[in-house]
Amino acid sequence: MRTVTVGMLGCGTVGQDVLNLIERRGAIFADLGVKIEVVGVLVRDTARERRIPAGTPLTTDPAFLQECEVVIEAMGGVQLPMTMLRPYLRSGRPVITANKALLAECWDELRDYALNGKLYYEASVMAGTPVIGPMSTVLRASTFTRLQAVLNGTCLYILTQMEQGRDYAQALAEAQALGYAEDPPTLDVGGFDTAHKLTVLARFCADGNFRYDRVQVQGIEHITQADIQAARERGERIKLVAELESVGGEWQASVAPQSLPETHPLCTAGASRNAMVYEGEECGTLIFAGGGAGGMVTASAMVGDLLDLLIGFPGHVPLH
Repeated sequence: MRTVTVGMLGCGTVGQDVLNLIERRGAIFADLGVKIEVVGVLVRDTARERRIPAGTPLTTDPAFLQECEVVIEAMGGVQLPMTMLRPYLRSGRPVITANKALLAECWDELRDYALNGKLYYEASVMAGTPVIGPMSTVLRASTFTRLQAVLNGTCLYILTQMEQGRDYAQALAEAQALGYAEDPPTLDVGGFDTAHKLTVLARFCADGNFRYDRVQVQGIEHITQADIQAARERGERIKLVAELESVGGEWQASVAPQSLPETHPLCTAGASRNAMVYEGEECGTLIFAGGGAGGMVTASAMVGDLLDLLIGFPGHVPLH
């Protein structure tokens, strides 16, 4: 039995569930001849109560990173995790992350590691619903033409509540009370979280160097009850849609509210879930839908990435 040492950055909702799922899937790791040893979990406060396996080594000192064969990043943000990961990546060791903001905004520095198969990030878009895996492998054989997607659960919740009669401010307050939206909620409702995710997707089907600043972004802050009711009268629903398509031979990416027919896949398959409609010349139209947020949903993809790493699959490689 081979022992693989793992370190984790962050232990919030997702980090806790990753640790619990690693323990729960111990038999699968054993089938691979592997025992996972968590040698350190970086946190701000070691005394805070957490729902994690007994004996998990919590610490405020990142020195344990030097002992790890694999690092799982679950802290969020951009500059702090990049500072933590930089020397680790330079040593040639792999990183598993769900951090779409880090991937979108620090790509100049991260791209070479991704090309070398050292970055695993299935959970960065649509969490446990696998879209990056297919886009980075089998769908490469098909000529990509267009995608549309609903990628932010907070906006989905708010717009759904507005369809039930609540105004924007009330729906946003409920989303914050339930923990769906941050305070301030700009990253979600302003469309920037969706833009981060669209940037990550674009690198697998359009341009391996696609930059975050190429995405045109508009949020849902100005959607009113009048807009919702007017769409309903037309037999349509308003969604915050991420879209990527070629216009005049150039890839254009946008995030903006769109009024879609009620029969559109983003309104049916994605009624209360994240969803993506992917179009390719050879593969035709494909629909992906499922949970796009939540601790255990995200953890399922991150632990899946860990299993891929142990089996010998490289990380998610963008277009060259």
